[in-house]
Amino acid sequence: MNISFLDNWRRRHGSGREQRTSHPDASVDQEGVTELLSECELLRVQAESAGVELDDTPRSLEELDQLLPRWRDDPEITPWLGSDAGLYLGTVIVRTIAGAQWVIDSQDGAPVVRLSSGREMDVLEIGAEWAANGAPELSQMYAEVAEG
Repeated sequence: MNISFLDNWRRRHGSGREQRTSHPDASVDQEGVTELLSECELLRVQAESAGVELDDTPRSLEELDQLLPRWRDDPEITPWLGSDAGLYLGTVIVRTIAGAQWVIDSQDGAPVVRLSSGREMDVLEIGAEWAANGAPELSQMYAEVAEG
């Protein structure tokens, strides 16, 4: 997936193809990356219009799961909203679960979340499925990760 605002970050830290996700660059500013990836503007607009505050908490994931999926009527919005939902899920995980961090996938250069166990989550794929089908629920994915 091509996410334009990541291009500069990729140039500074490698495209992801040269780096293995199992060995992230220790000099990467995780908070800066998290801040960048947490923007999720389209998702925030959709949520705000429905009265949902995205405050980077697991509770906000539950509230997102309850939104009426009006975006599914617009096939151009759904993929972008899915990317935002995945990035937001990743943001909540990285900010609330000890040891979770962003890394770049060595296959396609997309951001993924690595848990302290070493498991990597393709949050963009999860978000795309959520936006298109409503499942898996974002809060359910978070709960599975939080359980360990």
